Amino acid sequence: MITQQDITTIIGTNAVDTDGDKLGKVGQVYLDDQTGSPEWATVSTGMFGTSETFVPLADASVADGVLRVPYQKAKVKDAPRIDADQGHLSPEEETELYRYYGVGVGTETARVDVAETGRVDTDRVDTDRVDTARVDTDRRDTVGHDTSGPTTDDAMTRSEEQIRVGTQHVETGKARLRKYVVTEDVTTTVPVSHEEVRIEREPITDANRDEALAGPSISEEEHEVVLHAERPVVAKEAVPVERVRLDTETVTEQETVTDTVRKEQIETEGVDGVRADDRR
Repeated sequence: MITQQDITTIIGTNAVDTDGDKLGKVGQVYLDDQTGSPEWATVSTGMFGTSETFVPLADASVADGVLRVPYQKAKVKDAPRIDADQGHLSPEEETELYRYYGVGVGTETARVDVAETGRVDTDRVDTDRVDTARVDTDRRDTVGHDTSGPTTDDAMTRSEEQIRVGTQHVETGKARLRKYVVTEDVTTTVPVSHEEVRIEREPITDANRDEALAGPSISEEEHEVVLHAERPVVAKEAVPVERVRLDTETVTEQETVTDTVRKEQIETEGVDGVRADDRR
């Protein structure tokens, strides 16, 4: 199937039939007025390639720089003669060609001429980009589906854009837990005890006289007492005090979205007696 991206490739290349026989060079490509897809190509035939013959592109293909069409050379050569310089096929001309080749009936087509530079050279096609070439007819900038025309009924479809708003889950930030060590001074009170020397004097009595008179009458002597005291001892122990974790909760709020939509309006000209409720 030939697409808009193939236009610059096939123009100027050789066209061959089903048997691989050369038909001639591709001169022009005609686009469908409504879809913008390549519909017809002209192939230079006759003596010295002086005439151009139309061939459908519906079942054609491009390979190795050659356009291959599913028709015999004689079939293409005897196709109806239509002026290829007019730049547009009328419905009657296109119907005649479709009937000759035995394919379905299409719509009006406009010609696309592509120079060696790859630029679309026609005042009927968008000249900015070949891959999005659109026929520039009286229905330019049509919104929706236009069913009016010489090959359709007399009804016109009115379309309008509608806003469909959804939600998207995106990342807005991150939260993390980080543990670090700090120091602080702690003051506490602990009771401690110590020993002190106290002198006790007791008189000589019958009860202790024997102990008091034991030993020499006069002598030198020393007595020693060991004193004890308590000192504070600090020991540190790491103990767990609590557990901390991160969790999330969903909060729903209302947000207003504003956008611009287009809609088609239909007006009448030269129609009398139209009721007010018939106007849109």
